[in-house]
Amino acid sequence: MITQTCAICEKNNFIVLYPENFNIKKINSRVFSARRLPDRIHYRMVKCKNCHLIYSNPILEYEKIENLYKKSFTSYDEHLENLKVTYGFYLKQLKEKYQKQMIENQSSTLQPQNLSSIIHSPSSRLLEIGCGNGFFLEEAKKQGYEVYGVEPGQPSVDKATPEIKKNIIVDIFKSGQFKNNFFDVICCFQTFDHIPNPNELLTQCYKILKKAGLMLFLNHNIGAWQNKLMGKKSPIIDIEHTYLFDQTTMRKIFEKHHFKVLEVRSSFNIHHTSYWLHLLPIPNFIKIPLIKVLDLTGLGKIKIKIYPGNLVLFAKR
Repeated sequence: MITQTCAICEKNNFIVLYPENFNIKKINSRVFSARRLPDRIHYRMVKCKNCHLIYSNPILEYEKIENLYKKSFTSYDEHLENLKVTYGFYLKQLKEKYQKQMIENQSSTLQPQNLSSIIHSPSSRLLEIGCGNGFFLEEAKKQGYEVYGVEPGQPSVDKATPEIKKNIIVDIFKSGQFKNNFFDVICCFQTFDHIPNPNELLTQCYKILKKAGLMLFLNHNIGAWQNKLMGKKSPIIDIEHTYLFDQTTMRKIFEKHHFKVLEVRSSFNIHHTSYWLHLLPIPNFIKIPLIKVLDLTGLGKIKIKIYPGNLVLFAKR
């Protein structure tokens, strides 16, 4: 186990929120597989007295965490189409609200012959960090992007379509994977909380993102009323989450790395009723039969749009 510091102020001045509650001998790749039934296993959770950032401390060594994620498998199954709709919506917002605005700002200072080169330029390059089986990259490609991904879990990448798979690096996101100033857009969905070294990730993002390039991050919001109400019973208090951000701390860490935060706000998700049920903090012996009943009756397949306690951030280099 290693000691973590606050990712914003880089100090180790904290109060303990929740003591650790796991047996290190029982930690395996299944525990590090996303979308498993919540099991309430977590490290000791602390809160920085200076920045109010909530994080896990101590945690497993980085190398051990990497190896666990490389063996893990993220199964989206029936959630895939719902996630495509959710993440695709925010990508369209990024494109329509911010990319369009950038082109308009550039066009106002260009001669007509140079304006033509912007309008008819090749498709923008987009990177997704933690892309799983590439389902979002499929959506981004439909929206006109040239797509790339990084994903440590080989079992997940094996499920990607051949066209998407060829542009996925099977590894942890790190330096040396891409050229500097290469991407127009970098996306990260429900992954930033899992990163044990978020400062390193944002440093690399800044290098490989073009000037005025855009960032789209969506992750849990520890400051949301739902998570505050549930406390340690919230499904986001989990051993996979090394840092948990709210809207203020997300803004702070991006600004620390010289990004201009354009907007950070609560985000919605669309999921089936059965999925929302599996997140509730009720005993599994009650929850599992209820989910089965909902699925058998068809009620579990009803799609519901909810603001479940997540946030979305738009930023610019």
